[in-house]
Amino acid sequence: MTTGKQIVAEIGLLLYPDVQLAAVYGLTDLFRIAGEMSRERGGAEAPAIRVSHWRQAADGTGVDCVFDSHPGPAHDPSHLIAPPSLIMPARMQPMNGLASWLAERHGEGATLCSVCAGAFLLGEAGLLEGREATTHWAFARELAARFPAARVDTDRMVIDDGDIITAGGILAWTDLGLTLVERLLGPSVMLETARFLLIDPPGRTQQPYSHFVPRLDHGDAAILKVQHWLQASGARDHDVPALAKRAGLEERT
Repeated sequence: MTTGKQIVAEIGLLLYPDVQLAAVYGLTDLFRIAGEMSRERGGAEAPAIRVSHWRQAADGTGVDCVFDSHPGPAHDPSHLIAPPSLIMPARMQPMNGLASWLAERHGEGATLCSVCAGAFLLGEAGLLEGREATTHWAFARELAARFPAARVDTDRMVIDDGDIITAGGILAWTDLGLTLVERLLGPSVMLETARFLLIDPPGRTQQPYSHFVPRLDHGDAAILKVQHWLQASGARDHDVPALAKRAGLEERT
């Protein structure tokens, strides 16, 4: 087993109701594989990443470690990750206990990370104020509305703001994982890990995956009629006279 002396960081993954377990266990495996790549390059004394899983205690008064890749040494997570949720942000349960713990750990120097809807947990902890942050492109409006002091940018897949790192889509945990591997174990180990897992190194954007979704709940019947027509017709004939005629309005309206 890798000894405590070779541990360069402890990354804690948060378990909460309806968390995406594929991200939790996928990141756990990714960091282990990165450690193996590091070991192949540097031998038995090569650096490795300790991974732990954390869940809010049943009584809601604390946070418990429920998995540890390198048991023994006292815990001191240097990085904490809020993984994606399998349900929409509006249905996610309030997580005051976890949010308070995240804020406390951040105040003690930990780097906090999120993937997809995990950004809402960072926002609940008050850690997105004045920050650039990303989430799934479909959640951008809701994240900005709930945390207006955050600067939401869903064009980018990963936004590394030093002590706060956010990643976009539900499978962007691979991008976040490789970003942390590069930071902690170096670019060579990151690239070898990406090649082994057949995944792209960080640098993707969300733009190829997103599309414009217009608001339909504005209450303007004439505009809604035009929106439905544009959607049905593929927006082929969309000059002003045609739009005005479809809406039953004057062009200057």
